[in-house]
Amino acid sequence: MAAAAAVAVACVSRKMAMYGLRKFLFVDPDLGMRIRFQKEYVARIQDFFRTLMWWILPCFAVKLTREIFRFSHMYHESVWRACAVLFASVMSWMYLTTIVLSSCMLFNLVCNLQVIHFDDYGKVLEQDADPLFYLKEHLQLRHNLSKISHRFRMFLLLLFFSVTASQFAILYKTTAYNGPINFTNGGDIAVSSVVQVVGLVLCLHGAAKISHRAQNIASIASRWHALATCSSDSTYVSTPNSSGNLVPFPAHMFLRDYSESDLESLENGSTQGNSHNTAQLASYMSSYHKRESLVLYLLTNPGGITIFGWIVDRTFLNTILMFELTLVLFVLSKTIVIPTKTLVHSFLSFQ
Repeated sequence: MAAAAAVAVACVSRKMAMYGLRKFLFVDPDLGMRIRFQKEYVARIQDFFRTLMWWILPCFAVKLTREIFRFSHMYHESVWRACAVLFASVMSWMYLTTIVLSSCMLFNLVCNLQVIHFDDYGKVLEQDADPLFYLKEHLQLRHNLSKISHRFRMFLLLLFFSVTASQFAILYKTTAYNGPINFTNGGDIAVSSVVQVVGLVLCLHGAAKISHRAQNIASIASRWHALATCSSDSTYVSTPNSSGNLVPFPAHMFLRDYSESDLESLENGSTQGNSHNTAQLASYMSSYHKRESLVLYLLTNPGGITIFGWIVDRTFLNTILMFELTLVLFVLSKTIVIPTKTLVHSFLSFQ
């Protein structure tokens, strides 16, 4: 717990003091954040404090109960001394727990605030606007995610290593201990383990959530491009030219059979409508290529929270899960040993 709190103080508090609270949360109007997101900001910040209280209060109640139960068996002479030691122990633990959970929840809040902008970008993307506007908006979102990743990468990495080392040290001591484990000698370890794991899960959940939103933008853009192309492409058909490439022509030219006199009149009137069709075709092709370039850009630049180049998404979480499971099995193989006679007797009785 002390190691995780030290990581939080060293990383998060330093960055907050450097940039200030508004710029740290990316809600500064100078960074392009709009006033229309104010209600969503307030709702997410209220959820931040509500979630923090919901995690701290139960852990505090369990810790206080365990300390009262333990000190009632240790101190029988001086009541005031027992109360002083109890208060100092609970307050020190509460201070460390608040630092760990608040720092993890702060990173989760930063990610949730960016989710608001990605959801809004997905809604705006379904409108018929200039692709250059969409490109500039996405570049701003990518810039914010890059800065968040840069500010929190050391915090996430050190927090993961400290929590992992602490959990497996606890697992090793617990499985190697031959005596009885009860609420008195194991309650503190259990509560501290829950706090550390919850903090790490909150960080990974926030990072994976914003990475999923960022990667989903490419799917929304592809759907928008397909709908825009299908709705506007009905006025054109593609025919091969002399080079073998497909060239779109107005579809009304191919919707009916023309007689010889119709072809002559069509040839005479083609000169008058040639300029209009050429301009319309050029506008269509320009809009198509702009949308196509935007979709290709979004597909090749998905974005997300990264830790030194590794995107924190579902694949990354699966990798962490397999790594943790491997360590757990390794520790259990070193501490839990089943006697050969017991194993043979169990096998024979099963047969």
